[in-house]
Amino acid sequence: MKASKIAYKPLGLVLGALSGALAGAVFKQLWKVTGHDEDAPDATDEERGWREVVIAAALQGAIFAAVKAAVDRGGATAVRRLTGTWPG
Repeated sequence: MKASKIAYKPLGLVLGALSGALAGAVFKQLWKVTGHDEDAPDATDEERGWREVVIAAALQGAIFAAVKAAVDRGGATAVRRLTGTWPG
């Protein structure tokens, strides 16, 4: 196994946890700014309609994927700077 892959494993775990927390915070703020309730609806929230539940889930998923990709890419770039090889 390349040194860069070994170096990236623990960094990737930490970055994964950080990206999840960051994505959750970004989504929560965006949901509030767009004029919705304080909290996004759960799929089993009887008071919320299908449209609101599905839109919230799609938005949350898109934000999570984008933040995770940006954080993972930044981590891989940092590993390449440190080791000289790409961790992928």
